[in-house]
Amino acid sequence: MDRSSGFCGQNSEGWGPLNPDRTDFTLCFEYSTYSILSTVALLVFVVRIRYLRTACKPHQFGRTAWIYWPSQVIMSILALMLTAQTLRGEVNGTNSPDKLLGIFLTAVGWSCAVALNYNEHKFTIRSSDLLVIFFTLSIVASTILLHTLLGTGQGVQSAETRFTIAYLVLLTLGLVVETWPRGSTRVQQLSGAQAWDKANFFSRMSQHYFQPIVSLAAKQKMLLPSDVANQLPEENKTEIGYARLSVIWNSKTKRYYDKVRAAGGSTNPEAVKKIRKPSLMLAIIQAHWRSLIPIVAAKIAIPFFDYLSPAILGLFLDYIQGPSVSEPQLIVSALSSSVKPITEEKPFTYGVLLAFGIFFVRCAVSALYSDYHRRVFILCAQAKATLTSMIYRKVLVLSPDARRKSSAGAILNHMSVDAVQWEEGFESLAVWISIPFDFSICFYMLYHLLGWSFLAGVFTIVAFIPFQSWRAKVFEGLEEDRLKATDERVRLSTEILSSIKIVKLYGWEAAFKSKILEARRAELNVLKKMGALEAVMSLVFASTSTIVTFVTFATYVTLGHGVLTPKIVFVSLTLFDLLHEPVSRLAEGTAATIALVVATKRIQRFLMREEIDGNQVQHEKYDENSDTPMVEINNATLAWTSSKEPDWTDDAADDDGEDAHGEGSEDQQPLLSNQEGTAGANEDNTDTTPPKPTLRNITLSVKNKSLTAVVGRIGQGKSSLLNAIIGEMYKQEGTICVRGRIAYVPQQAFIINATVRDNIVFGNLFDQERYRRVLTACGLDPDLDLLPAGDMTEIGERGINLSGGQKQRVSLARATYDNADIYLLDDPLSAVDAHVDRHLWDNLVGPEGLLKGKTRILVTHGIHHLDLVDQIVVVKDGEIGELGRYEELVAAKKSFYQLMKEFSAKHSRKRKGSHTPVDGSTLESAVAHSITTIDDGAVDTDSVAGSDLDSDLATVEEDDTAAGAAIKANDEEYDGEEEDELIAEEIMKRGGIELRLVKTYAKASGLRTALTVAVLIILGEACTVATNVWLKYWVDRTKEELAASIGLFLGGLLAFAVLYVVVHMIYIYLAFSVARIRASELIHRDLITTILRLPMSFYDTTPLGRIINRLSGDCYSIDEHLPWKFLDLGYLLAAVTSTLAIVIFSTPAFIFVFPFIAVGFYMISDYYLWAVRSLKRFDSVSVSPIYQHFDETLNGVTTIRAMAVQERFIDENAKRTNYNANAYVSYSYCNRWVDIRLQWLSATIVLSIALFGVFGRYTVEASVLGLSMSFAMGITDCVMWLCRDFSEWQSHLIAIERVQEYTDKHTEAPELTSKVVPDLWPAQGRVVFTDYSTRYREGLDLVLKHLSFEIRPQEKIGIVGRTGAGKSSLTLALFRIVEAANSSWARASDNSGYHDRKSSGTDDNDVSGDSDEHTPLLGGTSSGPDNNTSIAGEDEEIDGGAIEIDGVDISTLGLTDLRKHLAIIPQDPTLFAGTIRDNLDPFQELTDADLWEALERAHLKDFVRSLPGGSGLGAEVAQNGENFSVGQRSLICLARALLRKSKILILDEATAAVDVETDELIQRTIREEFKDRTVLTIAHRIKTVMDSDRILVMDQGRVAEFDEPRVLLQREESVFFKLAHQAGEIAVPLSPSS
Repeated sequence: MDRSSGFCGQNSEGWGPLNPDRTDFTLCFEYSTYSILSTVALLVFVVRIRYLRTACKPHQFGRTAWIYWPSQVIMSILALMLTAQTLRGEVNGTNSPDKLLGIFLTAVGWSCAVALNYNEHKFTIRSSDLLVIFFTLSIVASTILLHTLLGTGQGVQSAETRFTIAYLVLLTLGLVVETWPRGSTRVQQLSGAQAWDKANFFSRMSQHYFQPIVSLAAKQKMLLPSDVANQLPEENKTEIGYARLSVIWNSKTKRYYDKVRAAGGSTNPEAVKKIRKPSLMLAIIQAHWRSLIPIVAAKIAIPFFDYLSPAILGLFLDYIQGPSVSEPQLIVSALSSSVKPITEEKPFTYGVLLAFGIFFVRCAVSALYSDYHRRVFILCAQAKATLTSMIYRKVLVLSPDARRKSSAGAILNHMSVDAVQWEEGFESLAVWISIPFDFSICFYMLYHLLGWSFLAGVFTIVAFIPFQSWRAKVFEGLEEDRLKATDERVRLSTEILSSIKIVKLYGWEAAFKSKILEARRAELNVLKKMGALEAVMSLVFASTSTIVTFVTFATYVTLGHGVLTPKIVFVSLTLFDLLHEPVSRLAEGTAATIALVVATKRIQRFLMREEIDGNQVQHEKYDENSDTPMVEINNATLAWTSSKEPDWTDDAADDDGEDAHGEGSEDQQPLLSNQEGTAGANEDNTDTTPPKPTLRNITLSVKNKSLTAVVGRIGQGKSSLLNAIIGEMYKQEGTICVRGRIAYVPQQAFIINATVRDNIVFGNLFDQERYRRVLTACGLDPDLDLLPAGDMTEIGERGINLSGGQKQRVSLARATYDNADIYLLDDPLSAVDAHVDRHLWDNLVGPEGLLKGKTRILVTHGIHHLDLVDQIVVVKDGEIGELGRYEELVAAKKSFYQLMKEFSAKHSRKRKGSHTPVDGSTLESAVAHSITTIDDGAVDTDSVAGSDLDSDLATVEEDDTAAGAAIKANDEEYDGEEEDELIAEEIMKRGGIELRLVKTYAKASGLRTALTVAVLIILGEACTVATNVWLKYWVDRTKEELAASIGLFLGGLLAFAVLYVVVHMIYIYLAFSVARIRASELIHRDLITTILRLPMSFYDTTPLGRIINRLSGDCYSIDEHLPWKFLDLGYLLAAVTSTLAIVIFSTPAFIFVFPFIAVGFYMISDYYLWAVRSLKRFDSVSVSPIYQHFDETLNGVTTIRAMAVQERFIDENAKRTNYNANAYVSYSYCNRWVDIRLQWLSATIVLSIALFGVFGRYTVEASVLGLSMSFAMGITDCVMWLCRDFSEWQSHLIAIERVQEYTDKHTEAPELTSKVVPDLWPAQGRVVFTDYSTRYREGLDLVLKHLSFEIRPQEKIGIVGRTGAGKSSLTLALFRIVEAANSSWARASDNSGYHDRKSSGTDDNDVSGDSDEHTPLLGGTSSGPDNNTSIAGEDEEIDGGAIEIDGVDISTLGLTDLRKHLAIIPQDPTLFAGTIRDNLDPFQELTDADLWEALERAHLKDFVRSLPGGSGLGAEVAQNGENFSVGQRSLICLARALLRKSKILILDEATAAVDVETDELIQRTIREEFKDRTVLTIAHRIKTVMDSDRILVMDQGRVAEFDEPRVLLQREESVFFKLAHQAGEIAVPLSPSS
């Protein structure tokens, strides 16, 4: 053999790649392909083997022998065969260099494959993707080689042909073995891996691994969450994503702050502003760069495959048209300008080959797209989860200043809106990778079809670019405005709904609804502008392909390039259609990218907020044997606001917390106290005046195992002192050292939505013995006996079904069980009654209590325990006024002595009572004697009425709204295993989307508008079809004919183009600036109106996060996604319908194939829809728990930090986030499953039409077939997107379903009725209960039973009773928060479905029934049927009686009329973000003089005038009023009551959280200002009601006693006597009979 003949030897064909004499590749090219393929495989195999051996661990499950050994044998045989063939050729001299190299390298490749297979089986549990690809490509290459050998005349008898056939058979056998399903193998079963990790290459590319779940959905007609558990890949879980991103982000921020410090920091703001801030978006991309590599590669490869179809279509149309036209030789020639004239006719097989070529190319593109989307959406899910985790973790470390800048609503929006942008974030960014390739390839192919005329289209697109830049700039600003408006609306909604009980009591629903609707209008105004922008820019983008088509063909014809052939027209149309995709992506991608950038910047600003300084407090280990103080504070000065210069690194001007009240007015911060504490809250962020410190010159030492009491007036800094020890304040000077772990009990108990046990154990290991001791010490045993499921009873959100005292004792129990070294107790005894107070002191807090071996710092308003503490700290004006033991402070005769002298007379009498603490009698007697000798004079009872420090007198806990439901004794004995659920699982409906939801949205958007949009969509599609038909009409006209009628040709094209553009712009405007705005406004208005008017029983059983999810996530879906889906669905329906019509008209034979394809589409869609509906619902429902947990964290962040349990809460957040990500990924998998099947099925349409064309080549016109093929190639994407958009449309309709679920609920009684009362009603204040009974929810026991009594005008009534007696229920009854039992309004407002189940004979626990019905939210009821029986007894059909005020039955009045004519000072003083004026007069009905007068009477005038800036009534109130102390909030509530000129006032434990002097002020004001009014006082302190006209004693929901105090105290057997005796109000000891 002559080696000098070159690489290809003596082969006359040359290298090729195409054979000039036949439709085939050259042998030299084919052998070269073998060489290249084997070389690449060899390199990749080596890299893979190295990776497996260095980065992976053996799985230890063994090998699957029946797969491993056959594959090893086959690959070894292949290597040996190729080696033998190489040697044989060399011996015979038949090997050319190309053949020798190809066969030899392939032999080496298979030898390496044997080694790779060994390592794959050792380290992985699935087949090797690399081996499967190598097998597949080898089969393709060998098949082509065999075809070439047969085509060159070498028959089957030749040795090379026989070798190739044997080689091909072995390859096929090896591929079958390698891809054989391994689900039943021992290795995969032991691994416990998810389906994706087990799936082979083909299963992954076809998404077949998800088939079992889709089949299960179709079989069950739904899916359960457990069916799709563990779909999220391990490497994409939140914890791993956070670990990667946080390292990069922290590194970037560190470098930035280093540069800031180097530039001079706040002393050189101009230099700091020039320093580039770290980019969170770049950090996210860096964190996921490995995963982005295959995504970027796929995004680059897809355009090349996409444009391969038009190239083959050009060849196909040339083939159909016949040999008279010059045509490219094959696909590569189609992209070249060299054209070789061929006069002979191409064979039939050539046409079939082209038809299948188009089919396989489209299938390959579909598989590539599907895998790309799977990867990108998994990455998006991780990015969203990671950002959620970063936001959550940031909340746990925010400083007080940062909390003030970022409100709860704004932070929630970061999670619910900003982070959600990353659900499609990488998809939006990937657009910019493929667009250059799309345009380049398209323009290159157009150039070879149309010559330089294509530049007309290019210039048209370039001319649109400035519009794109302008749009991007405008859209970014609008997106910022929209998000700010959304922030404000969600913040308002969250704040109002979290205090809905107060809103209802004051009758303020209308005022707050108008505020929310005003914020909504601002949001919708921005959306309207965005819709108008979309409409205007649709001229540029949505119509680009139409305009470019017209301009390009007009130029081509005008310049006289020649005739319009089918190939030129229909390949160009296909290219223009493909061009439409990148142009649309350019428009949508720009909007999506801008939204992503804006959202990411908002999160970035939040993540760069100041963090709490962990070095404020020095923490040291606890040494039990050391005498070193446990808490040591030396000359410390602290403030709630930083004294540093303004943070120039913070983008304050763009802060997400800005609202109508100014920067950050709504934001939260830790509890501030007195004037000093409020300073920071009211200053503008740019004010450089140093804030006045809250605590000054604090020096304090607390010894080990000691008990220190902190006392002082409200707002003096007592709570701030504890916060300083925790590290929650800014330390300006001094040192704070803490030795040991801290347990913290806040003033307002932090309760999580979990069981009682979970609230107490709080993540610690459960120790039964310790747990029982804690329950006993905290006095919880009697309460647990009453709870339906004992300590396994679920506590509602914020402890809704516990009384205030129960919540506080659970909080105490949690701290005690934590077994910390230091206990910080912020006035926990103020919320409990006298006997519970004594129990807690004796058994828990006091010298002989369970905590006696611990260091305790107790903030208290009570004076009766002070003689038993080791140290007393008197805080006055932010300083320690006095410090020492009780005897020392009394002897000093300073302020503490004056306090004790004034308020201890009654206290001394109390000590003569019968109760004496165990082992403490001697000490108590001695101290009592010392108190008695302070002042020998008697103190008048009236002069000290209400003058104690919270808990020195009898208290009886209130039975809060749902308490009655929770504490009723269960008739069945609790077995310790069942858990009583108050909060039901969120409803997930079964079945399809109801038509009524579509009607709801259509009606909301306006039926006329909706129909107009639908007609315009059809008209627009008609224009598209007409354009193509018009072009088809002019195909094959001669140059002269075309020139003669060029005006008509261009005129027709122009008319269709202009009409399309105008129609498109009009329906975009109508859809997004008219219909969308109207629908969003109406749906939200109905939702918020209904929510504000739902009965309190709804809020008792529904977490706030679940409601906010409707108002944020679901409303966002309705605003942003649903309109697009309606529009897309209409457009795609029109496109598919028109395409099928054109195809059937052009290719009548297709009608025989169509039924089979239609059945296939139906079956796939039916399977898909059953699965996707459930999966989308999982995705929607899985979001609420994240928000709920986040809300809980915000409420208890101080407790979480103090007790150092951040990691547990972070883990819980990660768990919930992973659950949501798993639901989202499952939903994404399902979409990938349907995508590829629909696209492959759509490709069969193209294949069938092409084959019909081949078979009817001599009868079909090329122009007709071209028209049919161009439309058919477009239908692939259209059908896929139609099914996808239909499912997504249904998915987003779920938002309507979820909103409608609340909108359809039964509301309270009407706000107004035909019964109208005068403005001055009630004129007298007479209240009459007539056989009145009520329950909290239908189906529960009565909480008030047959009450009959009369309260005379101007009478002062004290209401007392033990826990659960029904005291607060009276208040709720008066305000009709609860309705009379079995009344028409009680039944009409019931949302539990109790009466429906009762009438149908269904048990409460029976949740079966129609698949579309949801499980009702039940709560607080016993789980057994016996409970229903007990309820259905005598109480079931009773008449609930009536309440009359001044002779008017209150059930006949509208709720607003009733509630606005009553006044109340609630137990929980609640303020709303805004101003003091807003909080006193939300309807803006009163003059400033009225407001100042009320403040003066409430003893707040001087305080309000002293607020910084002299803002007075306009002074800022932070969210929840957290820039005021609890006592100050109580006084503002008193001012509200003074402003409401009602003849009836209810005091519901109004002085529970105030000191003795403030209590005296409030009581004096009440006596003076309300002397001519009827006053009902629910007694937290017996002393408070001792001067009442009459006492109403409640017991188990009934009136036990009702008489004057002196009468009741004369009867030793009376309940009131016993309560007064326990409180020390009477000195006469109880007789044994008592």
